[in-house]
Amino acid sequence: MRNLFNLLDASAATTSGTGEGSGGGWASILIMIVYIIGFAALIYFILIRPQRKKTKEEQKMRDSVQVGDEIITIGGLYGRIVSKKDDDSFIMESGADKNKIRIAKWSIQTNLTLHDE
Repeated sequence: MRNLFNLLDASAATTSGTGEGSGGGWASILIMIVYIIGFAALIYFILIRPQRKKTKEEQKMRDSVQVGDEIITIGGLYGRIVSKKDDDSFIMESGADKNKIRIAKWSIQTNLTLHDE
């Protein structure tokens, strides 16, 4: 912070003798602040906001999974939900032998069953 004030004092001293551009040091700092704020807003709207929207949609999909739905897990397993164990897990049957597997809710990648909402 001290270096910033020294920089401002030095730029004011060099421009104050001419009578022109006496506020040039402050103007350049304000422009730099505007650029930084604009860049932060750009990063927010390009990277952060779409990721939050995608995360909300995935959570909504996982919350809407019901018994009987066909799903794909993050690991690539295809199966059908047989029962709901608790709020965070399901029992899924998979394969020709109808093997039952307990899976976590967060591990559901895709719900292949369409529901009327």
